[in-house]
Amino acid sequence: MSKTPNSYQKFKTLNDPVYGFVQIPAGTVFSLLNHPWMQRLRRISQTALTYLVYPGATHNRLHHVIGATHITRLALDVLRRKGVSISDDECEAVLIAILLHDIGHGPFSHTLEHTLIDVRHEELSLRYMHALNDEMSGKLSLAIEVFTNTYSKPFLHQLVSSQLDMDRLDYLRRDSFFTGVSEGMVNTERLISMLNVADGQLVVDAKAVYSIEKFLVARRLMYWQVYLHKTVLSAEYLLVRILERARVLSERGVEVSCSAALQYVLINRLSIEQVSLEMYARLDDIDVLSAIKDWVYHSDSILSSLSKRLINRDLLKVRLSDEPFAVEIIEDIRKRVKINHNLSDEALSYFVFSGAIENRAYNTEISDINLLEKDGSITPISRDAHIMDIQAFSRTFRKYYLCYPE
Repeated sequence: MSKTPNSYQKFKTLNDPVYGFVQIPAGTVFSLLNHPWMQRLRRISQTALTYLVYPGATHNRLHHVIGATHITRLALDVLRRKGVSISDDECEAVLIAILLHDIGHGPFSHTLEHTLIDVRHEELSLRYMHALNDEMSGKLSLAIEVFTNTYSKPFLHQLVSSQLDMDRLDYLRRDSFFTGVSEGMVNTERLISMLNVADGQLVVDAKAVYSIEKFLVARRLMYWQVYLHKTVLSAEYLLVRILERARVLSERGVEVSCSAALQYVLINRLSIEQVSLEMYARLDDIDVLSAIKDWVYHSDSILSSLSKRLINRDLLKVRLSDEPFAVEIIEDIRKRVKINHNLSDEALSYFVFSGAIENRAYNTEISDINLLEKDGSITPISRDAHIMDIQAFSRTFRKYYLCYPE
């Protein structure tokens, strides 16, 4: 007799502020959740320094992966009830893959991803998965195949990573909840209930097309209102420059007091192969914030001033434009800032800088969200007449920023 959904394991029940009581499978999945490398995610902010704008946004990466694991389990149950063949081992593998998908995140999540080490967190997550697989005698082998999209059922990978995956569904709803930005709320229950599989690919019943549209709108709005909010950008760019300055001083032989884990990444410019997983697992937001609190009193005036600004939320002013800032405008600001703040030429590059940010809610170049019609045919949403303006969602919107002290 085949097993019914949810009967393949016992569960541990947790209380989540977004979904209420959630169930995490006991056994391997729960053991991984309790692993020290995973518990580190309690000390990694989900939305970096967003709490400097939205005070409630103090949730962490562990909150997110628990939520993503919960809704992935719900999605698997929906697919199994619809007759999709998914074994117990495959269910466990998908849950492990989504649980561990963010294990490689560094301090303050994406903000420092290419500052402390020039490595994408997905690459580190995969290294941690392989290490855990060795530690657990191969129990993660199938999960790694799902995570890397090398397994024979691509829809399992698409639950973990695609344009409508459980990662995005959770972080949009969770970040909306904790920031209070209601525009980011998505109906996860509706979307999950509409999931199906056709030709080995994850699809959504066509009648959910407007829920998908709402999901795309929510994603675009959350980027502009939260993740790319200009004050959030000011804080995060300031954080990047603090660590860049600390690294420069360390390379010059100037003492920059901090934890051994932070010192490890400041002194060494590490590639993915060189990173010590044990040392990197000791690094979290606490290391960085503790160091910055000390650096407020550092003898280097640049490091001290930058650190003081972040600790006291005395952030740099940010100007946004749809066009690149003219060289003349930047030079005029540099001259004024240099005089008004008595800065050296070296210091100016830390206090006056410009760049570009981009927002793309939907990327048709990667893949499409596919709709399952009543007659069994499949329609990519990029060719669906009901979507308001798919070209607007798939267009890359770019804004240019210029940061400088008042």
